[in-house]
Amino acid sequence: MDVFKRYAPFIQEYIYRSGWQTLRAVQNAAGDAVFSTDDNVLLCASTASGKTEAAFFPVLTLLEEDPSSTVGVLYIAPLKALINDQFGRLDELCEEAGIPVTKWHGDVSQSHKRKLMKKPAGILQITPESLEAMMIHRHMEVPSLFGDLRFIVIDEIHSLLRGDRGGQTFCLIERLCRLAGCSPRRIGLSATIGDPEAAGRLLAAGSGRKTIIPRFDGGKEVWRLSMEHFFNSDPQADEGKPIIVDIPEAEEPTDAAPKAADPGIGYIFEHTRGKKCLIFTNSREECEAVCQNLRQYCEANREPDRFLIHHGNLSTSYRLSAEEEMKDDDSLMSVCATATLELGIDIGRLERAFQIDAPFTVSGFLQRMGRTGRRGNPSEMWFVMREDHPEARSVLPEQIPWYLIQGIALVQLYMEERFVEPPRTDRMPFSLLYHQTMSTLASMGEMTPAALASHVLPLSVFHRISQDDFRVMLRHLIETDHINRTENGGLIVGLSGERIVNSYKFYAVFQENVEYTVHAGSEELGTIVKPPPAGERIAIAGRVWVVEEVDHQRREVYCTLVKGNIPAYFGDVAGDIHTRILERMYGVLAEDRTYPYLMRHAVFRLQEARNTFRKAGMKDHPLVSLGEHMYVLFPWLGSYAFLALERFLKLRCADRLGLRGLDTSRPYYMQFTMRVSKEEFFRILAEEAEKDFDPLELVYPNEVPVFDKYDEYLPAELVRKGFAYGVLDIEGMKERVLGWKKESY
Repeated sequence: MDVFKRYAPFIQEYIYRSGWQTLRAVQNAAGDAVFSTDDNVLLCASTASGKTEAAFFPVLTLLEEDPSSTVGVLYIAPLKALINDQFGRLDELCEEAGIPVTKWHGDVSQSHKRKLMKKPAGILQITPESLEAMMIHRHMEVPSLFGDLRFIVIDEIHSLLRGDRGGQTFCLIERLCRLAGCSPRRIGLSATIGDPEAAGRLLAAGSGRKTIIPRFDGGKEVWRLSMEHFFNSDPQADEGKPIIVDIPEAEEPTDAAPKAADPGIGYIFEHTRGKKCLIFTNSREECEAVCQNLRQYCEANREPDRFLIHHGNLSTSYRLSAEEEMKDDDSLMSVCATATLELGIDIGRLERAFQIDAPFTVSGFLQRMGRTGRRGNPSEMWFVMREDHPEARSVLPEQIPWYLIQGIALVQLYMEERFVEPPRTDRMPFSLLYHQTMSTLASMGEMTPAALASHVLPLSVFHRISQDDFRVMLRHLIETDHINRTENGGLIVGLSGERIVNSYKFYAVFQENVEYTVHAGSEELGTIVKPPPAGERIAIAGRVWVVEEVDHQRREVYCTLVKGNIPAYFGDVAGDIHTRILERMYGVLAEDRTYPYLMRHAVFRLQEARNTFRKAGMKDHPLVSLGEHMYVLFPWLGSYAFLALERFLKLRCADRLGLRGLDTSRPYYMQFTMRVSKEEFFRILAEEAEKDFDPLELVYPNEVPVFDKYDEYLPAELVRKGFAYGVLDIEGMKERVLGWKKESY
């Protein structure tokens, strides 16, 4: 098919105006799939490859040829910033054809939303949370809004494949289509899909259509990659070591930074000067600390402040100002960011991305790398790995630079195998079941138990949940007043349930902390958790403030700007690391090869780690004696299999092993004392793993492992079941334990 000729005239004109010489491979492949079939389509292509246009050019062509009588395209994106960014591009594209584009999220005015309600048409852009709110509060209007919906486009779909937020999104799509009586095709877009076939099945679930995954040559990926290591105080790993010619040296900065109190941050300060960069961190606390430090370097060096900050707890105005600054091609500002700038926002001609320490996933690494390299330039990322010097008498595992090894493993896994984390399809999402049950009741009003079950249980994401489980949950919710039974035997939302459902925080299924809004005069800075008393200091927006007043009733903090440097706290963030990453980390330590992207300090630190690895016998044996009866175990397992092993040792093996004092650094190692020999240790573990035991036996007596947002409202037996069967990777753990037996350890 000549896809260009098939496009509507207004799209052909847009392509001419944009100066394109040819269509890209992804655009030809997507056009063929959308025009030639009636199936769902999953588009997997690298960042900045033109996926958005690839999807929308044929979709808008079909919409122009046969206009929809309601909203014709529903575009779902995980971030408001991504919607804002795509709105400008789509609005320009659709303007000539008279196809309206409406964005709908918490920062959009009611007047824009009312306009769409009066005359539903064109494209609606929305987040999962705003779609949830729409389904609850505008339930009766859903048929008139979406009755003739043709397409649902899900952007950055990989971010929705491993947790409850993705499950919520697919539930909402199924509920919307059932309520509106429509059967739209689904189009998923992503640069980082680990198992396209599994993702295609998830995309298609409940749609009655199969998914096409177009294959095409996406061209060669070109990366500029470097990885350097810093101890947080001198000396560095290479000090006093011979100069080796083939180790790359960092480019020399134009001006030296002040003598770095923190060498890693000083390195970033030097190599962002005169450039537009992104500096990624793995938490909001670290993001605040890094931004504070970099601004202090500016002050000490008598330079203008050239650092901005962007994370989820900042106010809208702070985030938008950072985004706008980055879109300016003439700007030489750099932004300290978390995952909020990881997804597809086009922030112009970025010259370089920095990553402090290793991200948790290959997917996250690729997304962050993909922020650079747009407009024809190679992607460029500089890893900066930091650690404190191990104490002179520190035990073995503390001498391994885990983040450095993890970073190398992430890069190598993708370069060697194109590995990206696959979707998680084996969970038992009881927290989401509560949420969707309450959402359905709140939107539809009184329902019989059978009607409620028929609306909720058939949703594809609940395929592992039985009618008995649902019955247990309903009985509990009636007992706790989250649901009331009427005189007619119907079910409605109860008083306790109304307090949950009527809060704006109900629309989100991801875990939130109790947050306080922070004000400086008339300016809103963002939100924090656990505010200190008046007179103490807080860190937010990359600066330090002294607290003047805390209003606990209204959850507001009033403060003024001061100088200084303190840690911020926004709540706990857990990492989810796949077993393949830990296995490749073992490979990094065991092999002798070099990696061309390692800089001088990193080369010597890796060499030290490999020497430690070999001398300790870690290469040949996962269990290492630390003297007396103390041992350290290196399982090389991902987060959830490691967690299963931890509980397996405590709950099924401890008595036979004489195990005491189990202390873990998840998911790298666990230390303990035991009475048996190494040989007996592995024999006992294998014998216990071969027994047919119930996963619930790995939940502690009387434990209710609240793991997801709404677990606290569920009956204890379902929380325990969801954790045992849906969180713990018991099969992965057993496979490793029985593998040790085969190795005859």
